[in-house]
Amino acid sequence: MKKLIINHADNTIQEVELTAEEITLRNNIHADEIANRPSAFELSMANLRAKRDAKLAETDYLALSDNTLSAEMTTYRQALRDITNDLETVADVEAVTFPTKP
Repeated sequence: MKKLIINHADNTIQEVELTAEEITLRNNIHADEIANRPSAFELSMANLRAKRDAKLAETDYLALSDNTLSAEMTTYRQALRDITNDLETVADVEAVTFPTKP
């Protein structure tokens, strides 16, 4: 495995082999990146929450202090907030059906 060394004084580029320490460091960093990647379930949940949050945002103006929410809208908004409850797998997330906006 090689790296490039750039000499800015004379604008030359030299290709040299990585040292054993550099290879170990690179491999450890790569392993950490892989270990810290979100799981498929975490990505699915993040996507679901983003969609849910957008639907809640569409009706936020109705929940302002100078408005009174209808019972149907209150139920709809609560159903949106509860949509992520009890989901444990990607299949659970993919099977979610959003409630119908009144």
